[in-house]
Order: sequence, then C-alpha cells, then structure tokens
Amino acid sequence: MTVFLRPPVAAGTFYDLDVSMLKKQLASCFKIKAKKPKKKVVAAIVPHAGYVYSGSIAAHVYSVLEKSNYLILGTNHSGFGAMFALMKKGLWKTPLGEVVIDEGLANKLMAECKLIEYDVIPHETDHSIEVQLPFIQYKFGSDFNFIPISVLNEFSDETVVENYRIVGKAIGKILKKEKRVWTVLASSDFSHFIPKLAAEKIDKYAIKSILKLNESEFIESVNEKKASICGYGAIATAIVAAKELGAKKAELLKYGTSADVTEEEQSVVGYASIIFY
Repeated sequence: MTVFLRPPVAAGTFYDLDVSMLKKQLASCFKIKAKKPKKKVVAAIVPHAGYVYSGSIAAHVYSVLEKSNYLILGTNHSGFGAMFALMKKGLWKTPLGEVVIDEGLANKLMAECKLIEYDVIPHETDHSIEVQLPFIQYKFGSDFNFIPISVLNEFSDETVVENYRIVGKAIGKILKKEKRVWTVLASSDFSHFIPKLAAEKIDKYAIKSILKLNESEFIESVNEKKASICGYGAIATAIVAAKELGAKKAELLKYGTSADVTEEEQSVVGYASIIFY
C-alpha cells in the first residue's frame, strides 16, 4: 500500500533544514521563562513565522504543553481549496522525523461535520501547520498522531462566523469522546506590515476578545479594525473548540513583533502565544 508522504516544504526557509542546526535553533527558542498553568491546556494559538522572528514566542506555548496528540488548524494562505480542508491520511516529514495523520479520527470528523472536507491542495505548499511540528518533535519526539486542517478566511459576516462555530463544536465533540489526549492548536500571525505602534494597538484590541473566549466579538474586532490577522478563521474555530472541550479561561503568554528582532518599526508582523484552559 502506498503511503502519502508530505515533504518539509518550509525547511531551509522558515527553519533550518540541517538536523543539528535545527535542534540548536529550537534550543535557542526555548530559552524562555514560562509559568505553567494550574489547569490542563486544551487549546492554544501559536505564531507561524520564521523561527528567527516568532520561534521564541511560539515556544511559550510549547513549553507549557504536556505530551498529547494534536489537531492543528492552519491558515490557508493560498486561498485555494475547501474552507475547512482536511488531509486525512499519510505522513508529514520534517528534518526531525515523520509524523502520522490519525486517519480514523479524521474520518470521524468528516462524518460529524460536512463542512470539513478531504482536500490536500491547501496543504501542499503552506507552512503554517508544518512549522509547528518541529517544536512538538523537539520536546516530545515523533510518537504522536495529528490532524491537519487548513482553514480559509472568508468574508467575516455572521454566516461565516457560524461556520467557524459549527466546525469548532464538531472538533470539540469528537475530541471529548477520545480516550487519548488531544490538544487543539490554531496557527496564526497577527497584524502584517504596518507600523509597530499600530500593530500593537490593533492586535491587543483583538486579543481582548480572544481572552474573553468570544469568537463573534473577535471577528467583529477584525472587521472593525480591518486587522490583517492571517488566521482569524483558525483562531475563531479554536475558541469554539476550546469552549466545547471545557475551557473557561484564556491567557496571553507572550506578545511581540518582528521589530523585536529586526528593529525595523515601520513595517512589522505581530505574534501572540495564547492558551485556553
């Protein structure tokens, strides 16, 4: 039987291709101080830029996670494919090894929610899900299952918000039935290519709604501020899934911008690590 193997398309650009150099890069990302939450983390939001820019911010989430399996909601940057595109079988490869898609759970998700469709196209060249895997592999090894779902941002009216809500509830419902532990990750950066002060103001406004676990208010904040948050669909879906999984609180672990690294403040990208528990 032929097994589909997705190659590491972001290796060598977003993170190091060489194994030893990648491990050093990740070790550097984890040189942070992170306070462990008192409750179990059921979901999180993590950035997906190059590790040199957002790796240490992403590590704030991964440093507090316990070993589990992972459903990763990625950002569909290409605009092609289904709104909720699930790759349901095969292996994803990174320089640190291969990770198995949980085909059984993928089929359960599609049976539960017709909005989740089997569609490989958005996954072929997008980096947003892939760049999360080396963090998990570095900390826990490759012995975990995962589910990749690419989420397309559409016009943010109430109908679209309801679609995010339907899928989020379906994800939470299915994962609650699992005997194995699963964590939901939403892969998204925040404001893109605007001055630092503007990015910080817009992003913190949107993050307030996330911390209230209010997906409708979050989407309203994106519309109101015309926020260039590339994965707002993934974030909204994750908020709903987190609540379905029992989350009562959210916490911002770290916020920063690319200017923290480049010192270029006229055009930045914002990054945030947020956990739900």
